[in-house]
Amino acid sequence: MAKAFASQGDMEDKKISFTEIGRDLWAFTAEGDPNTGVIIGDDSVMIVDAQATPRMAQMVIDKIRTVTDKPISHVVLSHYHAVRVLGASAYGAAQIIMSDMARGMVVERGQEDWDSEFQRFPRLFQGHESIPGLTWPTTTFNDRMTVYLGNRRVDLMFLGRAHTAGDIVAYVRDENVMFTGDIVEYHSACYCGDGHFNDWQSTLENIRAWDVDAIAPGRGDALVGKALVDAALDSTGDFVRSTYLPAARVASRGGSLKQAWDAVRETCDPKFSDFAIYEHCLPFNVARAYDEARGIDTPRIWTAQRDIKMWEDLQG
Repeated sequence: MAKAFASQGDMEDKKISFTEIGRDLWAFTAEGDPNTGVIIGDDSVMIVDAQATPRMAQMVIDKIRTVTDKPISHVVLSHYHAVRVLGASAYGAAQIIMSDMARGMVVERGQEDWDSEFQRFPRLFQGHESIPGLTWPTTTFNDRMTVYLGNRRVDLMFLGRAHTAGDIVAYVRDENVMFTGDIVEYHSACYCGDGHFNDWQSTLENIRAWDVDAIAPGRGDALVGKALVDAALDSTGDFVRSTYLPAARVASRGGSLKQAWDAVRETCDPKFSDFAIYEHCLPFNVARAYDEARGIDTPRIWTAQRDIKMWEDLQG
């Protein structure tokens, strides 16, 4: 391999923030690293996305214990990616919830995704030796599920394909706040390597239709106020379109993956090169956009070996 992935050299710890985005609703964020949501109910706590390892999850738990001593009863996983799910065991929750589709993707590609992500982004897997294995849900659903934490109602919903085929959001109606996972990012690149470009915009519009007052995105700062929410939805949509359309034009005329890479860089670098993890995501985003434009609806499984081959192809 001519050079390492950008993520392999990203070893600097990020500044952690713990922001209240509604009454007893918190966003654990870390400058573009994966976010975790915290929903405090009357008698227990729900986590939205678990971090990559139990050690990383403990940093979330430490923040939670500064605001509540209620037990953690539920872990909701917005999708199947290793950096979101493999820390789930640390919370000791009785209920682990995913969409049916996300569970199916753990079955189909969970181990391969773990191996791939661990190879290309080692910093996020601090304490990886404590991971007990793949994370399996206790409960799954198709389109919608409601959980009550005492009187506090949390609606879990599938609003469309985007970052993966099985993304879900968590909506807390008493504060009009949504936890979106990686469907929405803020000043952070979208990882599109398992995404569905042609569905993503409509899923963003489905979120916009809820007219929420705050969002905890998958990466980037918490978004409080409708102006910031709209800005993040617009920026995410622009990022997805700006990645897909140049790659699709190259694919439509029979061009190569390397040509698609050059075309996407020409469009995206001026707008997004200062976004967190931009260089980390770009090769995977281009490869998936190129595939989707050629009619491959189901994202091909990323493996540690496929990662390296793709990166070598882009160095030519």
